[in-house]
Amino acid sequence: MGALLLGAWQQAQALSLADLSSADAGSGVKLALSRGAEAAVALLGRPDGFLGNPQVRIPLPGYLDDAAKLMKRFGQGKRITELETSINRAAEAAVPMGKDLLVNAVQTMSVTDAKKILAGGDNSVTAFFAEKTRAPLGTRFLPVVKQATDQVGLAQQYNQFAGKAAGLGLLKPQDADLSQYVTGKTLDGLYLMIGEQERKIRQDPVGTGSALLQKVFGAH
Repeated sequence: MGALLLGAWQQAQALSLADLSSADAGSGVKLALSRGAEAAVALLGRPDGFLGNPQVRIPLPGYLDDAAKLMKRFGQGKRITELETSINRAAEAAVPMGKDLLVNAVQTMSVTDAKKILAGGDNSVTAFFAEKTRAPLGTRFLPVVKQATDQVGLAQQYNQFAGKAAGLGLLKPQDADLSQYVTGKTLDGLYLMIGEQERKIRQDPVGTGSALLQKVFGAH
């Protein structure tokens, strides 16, 4: 009898994705992603959110990063540091402007999207946000980034030099304009950190203090 009771209890506890109602699955994923997006924006949209975080710190693109190291040897270190700091500060300034778009993408997601994220791998969250928000966020971020980088004199020289480098096949065309490059890297960093925050919830749903998240992300 004891064995039967134990077996019944284990079966009741072994909640599967198929057992979750669509309402629970959708609500749980929305809550997790909303929390993840808000946490990521808070982490990145502040001083040193990008510059002080090796995971998302934006370097100069491609081989120009190596060229910058050489320039530092010839006494141009201060200007290179100024440019590197500027592009990361631009990213930090832009990120908070995307919070409403991120939250709206979560609130309007379909049940299919929710279950795809639940059953998906580590890239499922990044893929969802990139599909739903990359274009509108890029449009919103670009002017902010451009205004910040244009204030650095070396930025114009970069664009001239990078344009020639791209023409020679030494640099990706999308990296030839500093503002476009920084905007793209800002979005990459934002999606990466949202995924990191969601992964923490997935790995430790009990730690969230939410019964719904425990139910949804405790499913096997």
